[in-house]
Amino acid sequence: METDKDGFLRPRFSRELHPSEQFKLSRICPSVGQESLRRGRKLDPIWGPYVSAEIGFSNNKALRHRAASGGALSGFLISLIKSQQVDGVIHVTADPLNPLANVTTVSTSIRDIRGAAGSRYAPSSPLDILDSLRGGARRFAFVGKPCDVSALYALRQEDVEIARMVPILVSFFCAGVPSVQGGQDILRHMSVKPSDVAQFQHRAEGWPGRATATLKDGTQRSISYEESWGATLSKRVQHRCKLCADGSGVFADVVFADAWQSDAHGYPSFDDQPGQSLVLCRTQEGHSRVKAAQLSGHLDLSPYDLTALADVQPGQTRRRRVLLARLAALWLMGRPFPRYRGMGLWTMARRASVSDIVRNFGGMIRRASQRPVKEEGPC
Repeated sequence: METDKDGFLRPRFSRELHPSEQFKLSRICPSVGQESLRRGRKLDPIWGPYVSAEIGFSNNKALRHRAASGGALSGFLISLIKSQQVDGVIHVTADPLNPLANVTTVSTSIRDIRGAAGSRYAPSSPLDILDSLRGGARRFAFVGKPCDVSALYALRQEDVEIARMVPILVSFFCAGVPSVQGGQDILRHMSVKPSDVAQFQHRAEGWPGRATATLKDGTQRSISYEESWGATLSKRVQHRCKLCADGSGVFADVVFADAWQSDAHGYPSFDDQPGQSLVLCRTQEGHSRVKAAQLSGHLDLSPYDLTALADVQPGQTRRRRVLLARLAALWLMGRPFPRYRGMGLWTMARRASVSDIVRNFGGMIRRASQRPVKEEGPC
């Protein structure tokens, strides 16, 4: 993988793919399409199939404060390591050579997990390490964006070794991948030169936490979550993410997400407060492991009513309502678009207003007409 001129990671081919490899890639890559099956689980029209929904946080107070969303994800991973359910966790962390970027790593200790805690709003490719981990008897949990998890889920259906090697898939709600240039925009907002940055945290110390740059002289600069994500990074999200039907990790065993509090008007409140996370178990396997983490004292959990989530995750809800209109626009323009099955797009589209449908259909027509076909490539 290499970073392109727009600050996104793109594959670099060392040779032309054989037709059989292209066919396999088309079956695995979520950019081509996804199919979600209910398999006897509960089904929420917005959030997809699930086994249980709870809200909680890490019982370690320091971790709850330092990590994103109350440290529930980090606490869960620590429980997997301590109980020897896995030998390591595949995930991303800050690139030591570029604090704004990410690298894939394998954590094998509690110290590793705590050191990598926190959101990373920049391009990442956590699947790039899989082949180097083949062989032996080690087992790993995998943490990645919904699209990463979807691809690995599909790969496990075709690769017995990978299925044995990675038995646990963990994801989080994703509103899209911002370009690494988004981090540079934040630094400019802080009046900081990239060369002066020793460490960069997209969300640090608290919930939601502040985007924080620690400089080489030891001083810090920070801006609020609304300024960093809402006003800056969200404007740098790549085109493909705007066509995504799975921002909530449909193919994971367990998904974590910000379970924001509502303000007086019913909208998410970003006032700093003790962190908490939605813990959405999508498989019985995931549910059993989360319950083990709770019983071992790593997580504090209580039941959560999923019907409350739409109001505090309006971006996810809005995108799913208008996605069918965006896809229809691409179809009309003769542009590549992903094929989705079992993702509830028709149901969600019926919940959208006519004005939202028209605006998103027209907006996608306009954007597609401005983008050369060669820039998009095949879905």
